[in-house]
Amino acid sequence: MSNVGLVSLIIPCHNEEEVIPETYKRIKALKDSSGIFFEIIFINDGSTDQTGGLLDQLSLQDELVTVLHFSRNFGHQPAISAGLHESTGDFAIILDADLQDPPTVIPEMLKVAITQQADVVYGVRTQRAGENWFKKWTAGLYYRMLNKISEVELPLDTGDFRLISRKVIDEFCKLREKNKYIRGLLSWVGYKQIPFYYEREARFAGSTHYSLWKMINFATKGMIYFSKKPLLVATNLGLFCVFIGLGLVAYVLVSKYYYNQVVGGWSSLLVTIVFFGGIQLLSIGLLGQYLGSIFDEVKDRPEYIIERKTKRPTV
Repeated sequence: MSNVGLVSLIIPCHNEEEVIPETYKRIKALKDSSGIFFEIIFINDGSTDQTGGLLDQLSLQDELVTVLHFSRNFGHQPAISAGLHESTGDFAIILDADLQDPPTVIPEMLKVAITQQADVVYGVRTQRAGENWFKKWTAGLYYRMLNKISEVELPLDTGDFRLISRKVIDEFCKLREKNKYIRGLLSWVGYKQIPFYYEREARFAGSTHYSLWKMINFATKGMIYFSKKPLLVATNLGLFCVFIGLGLVAYVLVSKYYYNQVVGGWSSLLVTIVFFGGIQLLSIGLLGQYLGSIFDEVKDRPEYIIERKTKRPTV
């Protein structure tokens, strides 16, 4: 497949010393067997283990390897963004270092993109090896809920693993927002996008760096980033509570003046207070999330800081 041009592999890394050698080995073997011309862009996202040193060694021995070292841990999405800005290929492929998304399917993705003239080929997971039922169930629920409320149609059961054409990369690089939700933005850009079905493998080594709390934060970002419908839900809840409150007032007045009964009961009063108080706090928290996103944008800080870049000079 030497006719596809240059393919940029974008690989974010955070404390992946156990898998880096195997990841590079498999990519190298794929390059030798397929004839695809790769540039490999590793992003060292503030690793505290030996990841940075291992990546520097690879960049010194292979002129196709570029390493971007962040000044600290900025996160997975900024790392992908940095890789896309650095890439020079005709296509780019976002690939996790843990080998859950197997590099061996890359030639098939390229073939699909070329034969169907697609600008984005996104990976759809038919199997998710090494993940428990809770993570699979919550992930499926999240993607379906996000698609229901999103103003842009987002593909189900997908992650960041996808192939992107230079046309889409150039459009992505024009976007100036800081807290990016990249898989959503790539859907927002448009152009022809088609699915590629594959079986996701278990991690080659080590454990996931995405805790439950990080996954919740990421899911919240996706919902707020691509929809204003949660604000509408909060408004509707407020209206609902107003009508409930008016109904309770009418009930109290009728009971007192027509039936000469005084409404009593601490339990009903407590439940009412908790109900309305919970809805108010939920609505205020939701508004706070949107305001926080605006606050981050108006500060206009850079999305990431590259401390240094390592690459072997070409002779």
